[in-house]
Amino acid sequence: MKKILGLNAIGFNTSASLVINGRIVGAVEEERLNREKRTRKFPILSLKYLLNKNNLKLEDIDSICVSWNPLINLEKYQKNFNDNIRHLPEIFYSIPGNLLKIKANFDTNYIKQSLKINRKNIDIFYVNHHLSHASNYFFSGFREASILTTDAFGEKQSTGMYSANGKRMQKIFSQDFPNSLGSFYSTFTEYCGFQPQNDEWKLMGAAAFGKKNRFYKKIRELVSLKKNGGFEIDLNYFNYYNFHRPRYFNKNLINYLNILPNDNNWKLKQSYFDLAYSAQKVFEEIYLHMINSLYKKNKSKNLVISGGCALNSLANGKIIQKSKFNNLFIPPVPDDSGAGLGAACYVNNIIYRKKMFPMKSNYLGPDYSNSSIEKILKLYKIKYRKIQNIYKPAAKSISEGKIVGWFQGKIEFGDRALGNRSILADPRDKKMKSKINKCVKYRENFRPFAPAILDEYTSKYFVSNEKSIFMEKALQIKSNVKNKIPATVHKDGTGRLQTINKKLNPLFYNLVDEFRKITGIPILLNTSLNYQGDPIVCKPEDAIKTFYLSGLDILYINNFEIYK
Repeated sequence: MKKILGLNAIGFNTSASLVINGRIVGAVEEERLNREKRTRKFPILSLKYLLNKNNLKLEDIDSICVSWNPLINLEKYQKNFNDNIRHLPEIFYSIPGNLLKIKANFDTNYIKQSLKINRKNIDIFYVNHHLSHASNYFFSGFREASILTTDAFGEKQSTGMYSANGKRMQKIFSQDFPNSLGSFYSTFTEYCGFQPQNDEWKLMGAAAFGKKNRFYKKIRELVSLKKNGGFEIDLNYFNYYNFHRPRYFNKNLINYLNILPNDNNWKLKQSYFDLAYSAQKVFEEIYLHMINSLYKKNKSKNLVISGGCALNSLANGKIIQKSKFNNLFIPPVPDDSGAGLGAACYVNNIIYRKKMFPMKSNYLGPDYSNSSIEKILKLYKIKYRKIQNIYKPAAKSISEGKIVGWFQGKIEFGDRALGNRSILADPRDKKMKSKINKCVKYRENFRPFAPAILDEYTSKYFVSNEKSIFMEKALQIKSNVKNKIPATVHKDGTGRLQTINKKLNPLFYNLVDEFRKITGIPILLNTSLNYQGDPIVCKPEDAIKTFYLSGLDILYINNFEIYK
């Protein structure tokens, strides 16, 4: 039995995950535990939680897998780094960096290091970043598939195309930074006044309020689509080609677009909505160009997409209709927070040649017993009622216009709350979107909310009857039902839906079904249980804090109803 830890230990959204005997038994992002949004700190709390939860010590682990291969970054010898050692542990890169001057050919897939802890040898695998993303295939449930990875960059790669069959995975195309789809999108995120590598959600939400105008043609002319499936960006207008720079664009882009960068993201003028629309439109053209090129290279009907760009649910909702792929898997953590899990899957399947079981849900983090929650409520002298079938009063409260905090079971792994750490509300109220944005989430008013829908009613409300269990797609809502659920219909007529399966989350299913029995609508407005700038709540104390610092009306934690 192999016990494998996966770590995303550098960059944003550090995390830890644990695979035992081919099953994902736990995974959590460090921000949920240290309460530092998009933290870059080593995931020590996440790692300790997984070990304690599974009654393990570090020496019980067979291997630790990291989603980055630093040897690739030593490919070009740099005298300052390799010869000027500031402290002795830097010999970890100084010695291989100098040795590579003699022989520069090496395996870029992974490198292995061994540590002896209490007489136990633990292998540490540093897995190529895009291979880590691509290895999400192993828990997709597909026997064979085509894989696309695309993000800002990993080591130096920005795009990868792979074919996979069983325990075999082969790269068939790659493209390096700075021709990067992720950095391209981040450029316009920053231009519209948002924070790059953080607020791309906002650019996607703002795009619905724009229209096609001069910006589209100008931005499109900066991109050249290539026959091999790749693309090139005119770097004369961008400033990200030396990896981390203080600004993604330069004065050439400002002069070219003939509009100053926005300095107030709370009040976007129409021109910035138009710019967001155009950036999203060009993003989708590049994305679909790569997807359709991949199909020509490897004619599987199954597609797996990973990397940060796969968080663009608006583009994801167009893939099945605008490509020849029939089946699509996008993991709940396609970004770097899930890359450590991918590295663990790579080692499990490629190195150890072990079977991997499909991911059925992303409810993989901490949960709390009723007794532990009740102790906390009594400690803080919180008013509460204990209720057996908690979903019934919750559904009634929502149907009466209450905004509800819903805290149940294990926390979700990934950026989307899928019914265990959620804010829920009535989708029939056309003022509800504005109310939650203003009084609960404290965020921009143009931001949309997701419709969580009972699986069997999807075709009645959405044009395309696709599953979206991880809220990974935005699909067009049928025109004849938009007036029934206005709070979850975005400006462009889409909804980033979550299809709810009774087997995966019976309590959440029962809640939505109870709401259906009361109102006739099998949908709830669903958003993450947090306010802007704060991570999704993890512990009961986090939920209580959010409840009293926001406009939530009622909070349900396990079997407890908390009111103001």
